[in-house]
Amino acid sequence: MLRHYGSLEGVAGGDGKLGFDPIIEMPDHVKNRKTSKAPFHVALTATDAPYNKWQCRVMYYWYKQQKKLPGSEMGGFTRILHSGKSDNLMDEIPTIVVDPLPSGLDRVSYCHFLLYFS
Repeated sequence: MLRHYGSLEGVAGGDGKLGFDPIIEMPDHVKNRKTSKAPFHVALTATDAPYNKWQCRVMYYWYKQQKKLPGSEMGGFTRILHSGKSDNLMDEIPTIVVDPLPSGLDRVSYCHFLLYFS
């Protein structure tokens, strides 16, 4: 089921109460760590504000330091820029640009689940 902008339509009658168990079981190939390596993918949400850009640079620096260590389980890194337009870090940090939420919607309480394996 897809929900856009926090819509609860179709979930437990749309009254805002979850009608399902949100816990997702770990895939079997990930549970058996002796036969496969499942690296972590870092997804970072970001704005185009100067302080947030600095934070992203610091985070990406330490991600790269960790990734090059022997036995590291670091996979990919994606900065999710929700300004709706590209910025000067696009060439420095792997980034996708998404449209910002409509005004005030960031104050609504709802959950999103992201599961991604590199």
